[in-house]
Amino acid sequence: MAASNAHSPLGDWLAGRSDDLRRRRWRGVLWIAGDAPQAVHKALVWIAAGRWQSPLWIGPEPASSGHASPLPEGVPRLSASRARGQLGSEHDLVIFDAVSPASGFDPDAFGAISGTIRAGGWLVLLTPGHWQRPTDAQWPPDADYQRLAHWPHPVETLPARYLQRLGARLRDDARLVAWPAEAGLPGPSPEMAGSPAAGVDGHSPAGARDDSDCLTRDQAEAVSRLTRMRRRRPVVLVADRGRGKSAALGIAAARRLMRGERRLWIAASSSVAVEAVFERLQRLLPGGEREAGRFEVRLDGRDCRVEWLAPEQVVPALAALDIDTQSPPTLFVDEAAAIPAARLVDWLRRFPRIAFATTVHGYEGTGRGFEVRLRDALDRLTPEWRRLQLDTPIRWAAGDPLEALTRDLLCLDAEIVAAESVAAVARPMPVVYAWLDRAALARDDDLLRSIFGLLVQAHYRTSPSDLRHLLDGPDVHLLAAFVGDMVVGICVVQQEGGFDAELANAIYHGQRRPRGHLLAQSLATHGGFEAAALARWWRIMRIAVHPLARREGTGSAMIERVATAARERAVDQLGVSFGAEPSLTRFWRRQGFRSLRIGLTREASSGEPAQMMALALTDESARLLDRMHDDFVRHLPDLLAAELRDIDAPVVAAWLHEGAAPALPADLHQRLAWFAAGGGELAPVRPWLREAWLGWWRQQPLAAVERSLACEESGSQTPGDLTRSARVAVPALFQYRDEALVRQGRRERLATARELAADLLAWHHDRRAADGAAPVPG
Repeated sequence: MAASNAHSPLGDWLAGRSDDLRRRRWRGVLWIAGDAPQAVHKALVWIAAGRWQSPLWIGPEPASSGHASPLPEGVPRLSASRARGQLGSEHDLVIFDAVSPASGFDPDAFGAISGTIRAGGWLVLLTPGHWQRPTDAQWPPDADYQRLAHWPHPVETLPARYLQRLGARLRDDARLVAWPAEAGLPGPSPEMAGSPAAGVDGHSPAGARDDSDCLTRDQAEAVSRLTRMRRRRPVVLVADRGRGKSAALGIAAARRLMRGERRLWIAASSSVAVEAVFERLQRLLPGGEREAGRFEVRLDGRDCRVEWLAPEQVVPALAALDIDTQSPPTLFVDEAAAIPAARLVDWLRRFPRIAFATTVHGYEGTGRGFEVRLRDALDRLTPEWRRLQLDTPIRWAAGDPLEALTRDLLCLDAEIVAAESVAAVARPMPVVYAWLDRAALARDDDLLRSIFGLLVQAHYRTSPSDLRHLLDGPDVHLLAAFVGDMVVGICVVQQEGGFDAELANAIYHGQRRPRGHLLAQSLATHGGFEAAALARWWRIMRIAVHPLARREGTGSAMIERVATAARERAVDQLGVSFGAEPSLTRFWRRQGFRSLRIGLTREASSGEPAQMMALALTDESARLLDRMHDDFVRHLPDLLAAELRDIDAPVVAAWLHEGAAPALPADLHQRLAWFAAGGGELAPVRPWLREAWLGWWRQQPLAAVERSLACEESGSQTPGDLTRSARVAVPALFQYRDEALVRQGRRERLATARELAADLLAWHHDRRAADGAAPVPG
């Protein structure tokens, strides 16, 4: 895009500063604070002063409110909600409008778009003028707080502690350039410390390396390891953004094909996440063709292909007739932190050659928590696994001002208390629990970072906007656990429900849907319980405990204190909603929670359906929860046969254990004996087998079921135990997936079903035995 006044004083200033940035391979940050017309006008002047190849404006149309000229031709514009769609693209200028009346500061958009700016480029941040004045008493929420507000709190009543923190961090950052409202030119440039980075030509930011396809030594080492990866020796690749992680996967995938592999799978939550992988494949193998998440190429007479699979597609893909389950395709998992750990462990068991790659800090998912959750399984199942870290930036150089600012503003580098500090505390730990004042927390950045670090490491997906909700979300309560002055646990509670009768009835009939109130609205609108909207809920949104402080009862103690505080405030019930996985179901069942509803589609964040559970706090609420839980138990088999047919067996087995054992028909033994002896077919006998299995399963002690499902997640189960029974019986009897009995052959499947019937028959002959020593069906 040509500039109209590139040789103006501002143009000269910009040219000199941009030259410095290019020499150091850094990205610049310009902060313009003022009223909306003034700030937007300055941004338009800035655009005109430079020569930009790929500019982008994030925010509303500048001329939409009549206070500025339209964007120049050649400057595309996107709303903040679409910023994440720019992943994989590159820009030399991004204007981020957080000042216009219709915009505001969207933390997720800022995190996403900051990674798309190339070395030598600029991010221009527009904010209200009061962000530069720390003494201003009034900090109103901006327009993006509309996403945070919910009934009965209008957006203008919300505090703006998060924005105050942003303003303070910007004022204290010496790496950015400020352009004061009254000044004709931006302020003095920050001092350029250190010598320029290598690779001014954009080809070699890290100096010498032995691999011509790689840009840094650590990327070359990662590619080498991924290319030579052997059976049961997985690779875990962690990196911050801009380190060439996805490119390393693409290079290694191309080389594995060139070395003789025919097929390789790449799992990621979205096709956007693996765009860089396929771009590198196409560059290294130009004779190939790419279409819809698949790359195909012919090499040395072999037809080869690389395929992207969504997480829920990976295990079903193994059932294809052309797949050898003993030697399936190599599996690369990109942005593994965005995928629940239980699913990753399942893949670790199934795929002899597997690599996990993830971002250490970022909105895609958090590598710190990913490593904590996966390390035990890696050590146990594949002790020869290898961890590699990419430290050297590729798209920009170390010390980049924009990367440092983004981490600081969004708390992307939030860390938990150092392990040695917690380990040094005598056991048992003297834990003190305290409800936090969020206004004080916003002023204590060290405590805020420790708390956010706990949430980051405990959850597969923590977004930048979660920090804003922590500080400013309406009706949010925070309970923390301390050992001395160290925070070792945090529980985030959201108040919900309590609608008036008229609004509750409208929600129940699907006529109204006020923002927020997840449990109250879902159970009323989709579950058919109007009383759920009338009831007052405390939803435990997040609970996190330091890894070295777990199994000390800290999490349970926090839940008990939350329940006590809720009763004191006349709250009817505690609730939770999470992406269903057995470990989480087990935890909440141990706290006395019961399942109320399962979502019928998989959540984008977890890849699993949402599971809602609750604990009654009053006698009246107990009666309501009894009704909802009974509905859950009664309707679950129908859902498993249709909408939930593809859910993994361990998840379903955890659901099926809830509820009373069914009353079994008097002739059940006769039916089982007839089928086990060779009579009948599976289809008409399936209902009998289902009832018999459920009667057995629900009489198993919860502790035994928990151990069995934990073994399933860890991969340490042995044939013939409870785990094998659940893995075989659940899909075959409840989800009509007969292939679970045995992979191929109708006759073989029928024989396995008859064996299951014989085992069930043996157990039911002696079902009154207290020790459960009879044969386990499976």
